[in-house]
Amino acid sequence: MNENFDFDAIRPYRDEEVVDVLKNLCEEEQFIKVIQSIKPELSSDMIKAILLQNKTVLDFQGSVILSLLEELTGKVTNGVELIGKEKISPDKAYLYITNHRDIVLDSAFLNMLLYRNKYVLTEIGIGDNLFVYDWIRHVAKLNRSFVVERNLPLRQQLISSARMSAYMRHTLSEKKQSMWIAQREGRAKNSDDRTQPALLKMLNMSGKNQFADNFKQLHICPISISYEYDPCDYLKAIEFQLKRDNPEYKKTKADDLKSMGTGIMGYKGKVCFTISEEIDNELDHIAQQTENKGEQINLLTELIDKKIHSNYTIFSNNKIAYDLLLSKNKFATEYNEEEKQTFLSYIDKQLAKINIPNKDEDFLRTKILEMYANPLINHLTAKNA
Repeated sequence: MNENFDFDAIRPYRDEEVVDVLKNLCEEEQFIKVIQSIKPELSSDMIKAILLQNKTVLDFQGSVILSLLEELTGKVTNGVELIGKEKISPDKAYLYITNHRDIVLDSAFLNMLLYRNKYVLTEIGIGDNLFVYDWIRHVAKLNRSFVVERNLPLRQQLISSARMSAYMRHTLSEKKQSMWIAQREGRAKNSDDRTQPALLKMLNMSGKNQFADNFKQLHICPISISYEYDPCDYLKAIEFQLKRDNPEYKKTKADDLKSMGTGIMGYKGKVCFTISEEIDNELDHIAQQTENKGEQINLLTELIDKKIHSNYTIFSNNKIAYDLLLSKNKFATEYNEEEKQTFLSYIDKQLAKINIPNKDEDFLRTKILEMYANPLINHLTAKNA
């Protein structure tokens, strides 16, 4: 199924490439400083010595990436939890499709949780637009990331999509390696998480059989990601206003870098990953409903969305935001005044960080409230469907 594609440009690094890549990373001062921002007790020489001890990808993930994540978890979260692990098998490869909250940490935390529970780590889909510096690409590929190529001309995009589809099917079916990919390109800035049909069409491109069999080969397992606090909420609100005031506005690479840094180092409160069951058994039902390929993709999109929405962890923040945004008291008995004032104070602090021309505080506040209310709105819809 992959004889016509060369995967070298998009695949993660292999074990035999690790030593040379790490030697080059030892010369990247910015990378060393990033590690020191998480573990300030380490000198540059100590970090380089630790890096050069690693001979395989798993060595690097265990001694560097996962070690840093464990340290980070204690500093910027109130715990990271994996719910529903009994629904997956340690010796089976899955395609985990999730909503997308944080540029870096969604997949990183998932792998940390899988590692803690002795499950196989995933390969990670990451857009090449995030490779602001070459060292970011190298670190990502050392951390089992495969490259999702963005912003290509139409013909090249079709070729790239076909190659990625073949690579993902090859990895899942032949290498028996789990994979992670977000349900859409980029994050849903307002937390209204929706799977892009284009993602599922891409996955189906490499299939040789009918709809249900093609997707059964991928063993899709949706996962819901819930952050109590999103440290990038004010940055997302800024983007909403800038786009409102100037429809031609586009983020810069510096903006992406700031979002990555803020997302990594900002406080997130409680973080929960909830595993849905694998959807293989429901694919036959979709195929029985319609033979139209477009309708089948749309039904699969709706199924994945329902799995993700119904499995959110709902925090007090979500309930407070829901009531404030919709001017209701639906959940007023499920949080107290102290919790409400704490959340309102938090929003005020986030708004105070915003310094843009014609700052529209009412608009910005509404956008932040939407980010916290929308998961609950979608959760209620999914539960009542």
